Amino acid sequence: MFLSLKSIELSGFKSFGKKSELVFTSPIASIVGPNGSGKSNVAEAFRFVLGEQSMKSMRSKKGEDLIWGGSPAMARANRASVKVTFDNSPGPSGTRLLDIDFNEVVVERVVYRDGQNEYLLNGSQVRLKDVIRLLAGANIGGSGYQIISQGEADRILNASPRERREMVEDALGLKLYQHKKAESEKKLEETGINIDKTRSLRREIAPHLNFLRSQVEKIEKAREMKEELAAKMHEYLSRENAYITQEDARLLDEARDYDQQIKILALQADEMRARRGIKTEASEVEVTILENKLSQSRQEAARLERELGRAEGALEVNTVTIEQIVPVPHVRQFIRDIEAEIAHVEQSDDIGAVRTVLASVRGKIKSFIEGLTGSAPETNEEARLQVESLARQLKEAQEGERIAAHDVQTVRAKIAAARDATFAAEREVVEIEGKLREARSRLAAVQNERSQLAGLRERFEEEIREGITLIGAAIHGWNKTEIPQGALSEDRNVQEKRRREIERLKIKIEESGISNGDTIVKEFKNTKERDEFLAKELIDLERSAASLEDIIVDLERTIDVRFTDGLAHINTALHEFFAKLFGGGEAKLFVEKPKHASKSNFDEDGDEIEEVPDEDELYAGLSISVTLPRKKMHGLEVLSGGERALTSIALIFSMSQVNPPPFLILDETDAALDEANSKRYADMIRELGAKSQLIVITHNRATMAAAGELYGVTMGSDGVSKLLSVKFEEAAKVAK
Repeated sequence: MFLSLKSIELSGFKSFGKKSELVFTSPIASIVGPNGSGKSNVAEAFRFVLGEQSMKSMRSKKGEDLIWGGSPAMARANRASVKVTFDNSPGPSGTRLLDIDFNEVVVERVVYRDGQNEYLLNGSQVRLKDVIRLLAGANIGGSGYQIISQGEADRILNASPRERREMVEDALGLKLYQHKKAESEKKLEETGINIDKTRSLRREIAPHLNFLRSQVEKIEKAREMKEELAAKMHEYLSRENAYITQEDARLLDEARDYDQQIKILALQADEMRARRGIKTEASEVEVTILENKLSQSRQEAARLERELGRAEGALEVNTVTIEQIVPVPHVRQFIRDIEAEIAHVEQSDDIGAVRTVLASVRGKIKSFIEGLTGSAPETNEEARLQVESLARQLKEAQEGERIAAHDVQTVRAKIAAARDATFAAEREVVEIEGKLREARSRLAAVQNERSQLAGLRERFEEEIREGITLIGAAIHGWNKTEIPQGALSEDRNVQEKRRREIERLKIKIEESGISNGDTIVKEFKNTKERDEFLAKELIDLERSAASLEDIIVDLERTIDVRFTDGLAHINTALHEFFAKLFGGGEAKLFVEKPKHASKSNFDEDGDEIEEVPDEDELYAGLSISVTLPRKKMHGLEVLSGGERALTSIALIFSMSQVNPPPFLILDETDAALDEANSKRYADMIRELGAKSQLIVITHNRATMAAAGELYGVTMGSDGVSKLLSVKFEEAAKVAK
């Protein structure tokens, strides 16, 4: 037979102050010893390591009571540990006892004096739940029918129908299903709580979500307006930029042209002013000098003429009469000269020349008269020589006068020409300055237009900034907008109309009050995603709840089916064991009908209120019917102590036959049997040993004889339990 339980090791547990180990090599192992030696502590050690939580079941009040308390010979321990080793090698079918991929599994539980417990699986710390689930999968539990301690043999008889059913379900291996059901019910409860929380969260965020949705709708409208604004601004800005750029280039060219014209005209004006500024002072001085020279020459000529006149007069006086003097050739020539000069004066417009001739005529006449009245040379020869000398000097003086007059005339002509040139230059300067003023006026007008254009550029840039504030980066698309042909030549009023439309659209967007639209949209998106997540989670939770409900229903169905089938098999085995122990008779487990499930009450309005029943009222427990041979009385109440013990044994053995556990621990369950029943008990032990590994704690020799190995427990003066192993042959001798 395959032995699942290899050994158990106790260290500091109750009376086992020192480390003690029991190694099991036989299907039936018997633990014997006198009362008080601590042999029942071995059964409690099994309870402890398999996860028992009831201190009462281990005859203790608190965890510290499980630890070696010390004795005069040995100090107390700070911890107690029990370690059980399972053989988990794959069986003939390839399956393992425990659902874990190890050939040997060591489960250990440690308790400390502060009450803290520690669970280890192959040396690794785990949770109690992990241990219970692992063992439950192998139909191993820490309580119930699997470990029957002294004084508890008839516990199944004394148990309530509900407790009795739980013990039977445990024996049938339904504990794992019940764990799953309990977990599913717990998960279902948690899922229900989560469903309520999720619904509550959705209800909480619904108003805010609706508010955000209305805000987002406004934002969408504002976004549509922004898109419209972006399209209008793209066209407006592209046209405006093109207009400003073109106008600026045109005005810049005009400004450059006017500036060039101004520079040229300024140079021309400077040149004309230079011409106009030619001074005639030097010529005027020269004229003065020449006129002075001419005047001197004239004076000298006049004097010579007077002298000549006087000389000639003197000569005439000496030679001719007055009547003869008149036709004198030089007089007649003198007269002709005067007539010529007068004729010349009459043809001339030059006042200065007229004055000069008149002065000359006056001088000649005066000289002539003075010649007639002046003193004359004493002799004709002297007079003649004087006349000739004076005539020669006069001729030279007249030549000098002529030259001086010519020079004066030449200089005066130059001065007149210079004055004419100055007047012409002055006229040119006036004309150029007029053109210069006009060019400067036009340049100022162009600069004024450029200044206005700069204002348009500033407004243009401000509109871009406003556009960025309203529509963000979308504004930058304006410089990619293609300008239609002929757009630059359109009337500016059309562009101004576009600007007014844009301004109205801006006002609408600003009045919408959606300044942080992206934040609201993001919040709406997050809130909506959270609501959708919660909705999805709610669906998942509801599906999970439905799935858990289905799982619970399936588990309940499985439990019911297995329970019904198992109960039938238990009753079959119970019938056989009971008949063997009592030599007949009958015992049977049957399901009680649930108590009254509910009753109807009525409220103040007369409406029926269905009362929710207590869970215990709905649970169908198990009752036992017993019929002893040769007795007419029925029921557990009529059984004696021995009969109750035999009935309990029959029931426990029957339960173990239906779903045999890997091992059973029986702690002095045969204590109340007489010799005849002890033999029957021993036979039943052998029969059970063929299906389950048994650890039997007993005083009964018949039971000892059924064991394959014996462990003796003794206690010395130090109060520490010690183990002694006895071979089968020695056990047989002791049993006899």
